[in-house]
Amino acid sequence: MAFNLPNALTWARIVMIPLVLAVFYLPADVLSLHHQNVVACVLFCVAAITDWFDGYLARRLGLTSAFGAFLDPVADKLMVCAALVLLVWLDRCNAALAFVIIGRELTISALREWMAHIGAAKSVAVSMIGKLKTTAQMVAIPMLLFNDDLLGLPIHDMGAVLLIVAAVLTVWSMVYYMQRAFAEMRGP
Repeated sequence: MAFNLPNALTWARIVMIPLVLAVFYLPADVLSLHHQNVVACVLFCVAAITDWFDGYLARRLGLTSAFGAFLDPVADKLMVCAALVLLVWLDRCNAALAFVIIGRELTISALREWMAHIGAAKSVAVSMIGKLKTTAQMVAIPMLLFNDDLLGLPIHDMGAVLLIVAAVLTVWSMVYYMQRAFAEMRGP
């Protein structure tokens, strides 16, 4: 395992996941619900920023590694799945949307593992639609964690709509990756 700054940022992102969850278990006399929302939103945003930053640093500084390439998407999926389960528990997210997103993440992770096993990992490499899906998720989730209006804007409602967009992109990207994998398995 290569220990470098990008991998350290990925590990920090994994460590932040239980912190986001723990915020909502603090008693109200320690942290009000509003402050729980703000702290959880900030922690999630910091984690999301490290997701971009660790990849940038790895490429920029030539510190890419097989371990980093493995750990980064695992951290992303843990972060998104844990946040969605939390949002369902807080009654801020539709359980069906969370199921679609989490189900896709598990399915595509398994598909990528299989395709790597048969030597065809490039056929299911991250695509632009996958990046759009991730962006929609990473913007919707903190909005739903924040849950309050901000400067007169209905942040929760905006996050709820964006999560629906993310779910649509989730299904679209899953179909895209499945088609690519099946074409690869069928051969020329």
